[in-house]
Amino acid sequence: MQRAARRPGVGLALVLAILLAACTQGPARSGAPTGAPSGAAEQPRAGGQLVFIVSAEPPSFDGHKETTFAMLHPTAPHYSLLLRFDPNDLTKVIPDVAATMPEASADKLSYTVKLRDNVKFHDGTVLTSEDVVATYNKIIFPPSGVSSPRKGAYAAVESLSAPDKSSVIFKLKYPSASFLTNLASPWNFIYSAAKLKEDIKYYEKSIMGTGPFEFASYEKGSAWTGRKFKDYFLQGRPYLDGFRAVFIADANAQKNAIQGQQAMIEFRGFTPQQRDDLSRALPNNLAIQEAPWICVNYVSFNTTQKPFDDPRVRRALTLGIDRWAGSEALQKITIVKDVGGLLRPKGPFAMADADLQKIAGFSKDTKASQDKARALLKEAGQENLTFEFLNRNVTTPYEPVAVFLINEWKKIGVTATHKVKETSAYLADLRNKNYQVGLDFNCDFLDEPDLQLAKFYSASKLGAGLNLSHYDDPKLDSMIDAQGRETDAAKRKQIVGDIERYAMDEMAYQWPVLWWYRIIPYNNKLRGWKIGSNHYTNQDLVSVWLAN
Repeated sequence: MQRAARRPGVGLALVLAILLAACTQGPARSGAPTGAPSGAAEQPRAGGQLVFIVSAEPPSFDGHKETTFAMLHPTAPHYSLLLRFDPNDLTKVIPDVAATMPEASADKLSYTVKLRDNVKFHDGTVLTSEDVVATYNKIIFPPSGVSSPRKGAYAAVESLSAPDKSSVIFKLKYPSASFLTNLASPWNFIYSAAKLKEDIKYYEKSIMGTGPFEFASYEKGSAWTGRKFKDYFLQGRPYLDGFRAVFIADANAQKNAIQGQQAMIEFRGFTPQQRDDLSRALPNNLAIQEAPWICVNYVSFNTTQKPFDDPRVRRALTLGIDRWAGSEALQKITIVKDVGGLLRPKGPFAMADADLQKIAGFSKDTKASQDKARALLKEAGQENLTFEFLNRNVTTPYEPVAVFLINEWKKIGVTATHKVKETSAYLADLRNKNYQVGLDFNCDFLDEPDLQLAKFYSASKLGAGLNLSHYDDPKLDSMIDAQGRETDAAKRKQIVGDIERYAMDEMAYQWPVLWWYRIIPYNNKLRGWKIGSNHYTNQDLVSVWLAN
């Protein structure tokens, strides 16, 4: 159901100002758990049900189609992947339904994957190479009418084949540095070929995988439950008897559920203030893990609609924002922190601050940027620009980021009306061009240009996928392709920088606001879970257990 549109006006602006003045930065913490007994000498304990919070509900159940944690968190425990990231080292790729790591040909143009022979779907059928080929064909070569937002990340793949029931061969058009890690994407649920043949959209409304937990129930607006799959291929796993994902949209209610110990964890992230409140309330029952996050809010434009087809207007709106001041203020009250371009700040492909500050909207000379913004709006005939700003009803960090943007735009004479919708309706409007300007997001499971830049491919190339600004730009497509083919790291980084300058400065198609920072306070009885730089990997709960 759509929520009523809300106007930010003086009320929200005043609330934000009070919060910014009142809140102080919480204590710095490392990525290691704190507040919990050491688990080094502990043996995992079998049994129990994990209750965790999900702050939005899934638009559909299809991992190949969706881009939101709201789908992945409740559904990932039901599925396996071909390869996965090691739960104990989230930078390392290991086999999942694959028996071993893929074998590459000498020219790196062919990869052969051998499969385990003991993997069963929850209906009792045995997984074969036919299922893996059908899965990846749906992701990489989707038929007409099937959305696959990540197919751009597999541009190097020419074809797949199954020479026998236990082998899959990927043939590439050119060597790709990111191919193996992309195979471990947490979105690449292994599906049944028979179910896909029966109905290519079967998995949008149905669950049937090979993961550690079988589907038990879903009550919309309440909870999603799963129970232990007794024929799971890893002996002795999962440890849990089951899980219950409770849907709680309100941020205070989420905190209260952890504080009252009705739930143990929310896997996406809490604000610094919520973390500190929980630390005070549960001094002996709380563990905390924190990490930089490969996640950022984007401002997207419906470039098929005037005046947002004009790069001067889009450029003016990014020039009107003081990101550096926004970072200082917002990191005290929500889960955003670093200023950066299209690749995660401080990550291996990040642009240096000195170069970043030359890009529109990233200069520390706020007055000069805002003067330029007003001049561009006047040149475009949009001095009194007004529009609806579409946002998602996930409070953290969408609401404070939106209020920040709206108040920044007021400084250059732009009036934006805050229009908030629940996740399904919000995503539908972005995909169907039923909006003017929106607060989008781009979150990935790895610092990898092929992933972060897939969002910038032409809309006609992606379909209704990641590019929700709906532009076509063959020049930009060729630049993204070129960086994906470049195996020299320094040269690749240079091409990525050229893409950033073109896409978010010269054309300003869609651009980042602030990068996120992940804060997970949770009940210290939960063991076997490790934070990563994203909220997508390590969500199948296969290694999680509960202490007494």
